[in-house]
Amino acid sequence: MKNIVKKENAVNRQFLGVDFVVLSIGKNTMVTKMLYKSTDNVPFHRHANEQSGYVISGRYILKFEGEEYELSQGDTYSIPADVEHSIVIVEAGEVVDVFSPIRQDYL
Repeated sequence: MKNIVKKENAVNRQFLGVDFVVLSIGKNTMVTKMLYKSTDNVPFHRHANEQSGYVISGRYILKFEGEEYELSQGDTYSIPADVEHSIVIVEAGEVVDVFSPIRQDYL
């Protein structure tokens, strides 16, 4: 199965007030680009999807499992499925996230 999405065909969405773009959907994974604004708020939440990310730009504080991690350009992370987490946007920017399995609530 091929799934090629040209940037002009990417699907714009919003979840919890955060703008993002669905870049690609495979059989078991989904790639998104989060477009964080400095006014966005991502409260503690959990989902059945493992989430791994790459910070393109901006600065963030990722909180999970009782720890806080400051992230900036070039940093990566992985959050296990069903683990409560939140993100504080310190400086607006973009993050690529990969979810497995596909997040049905992002479709």
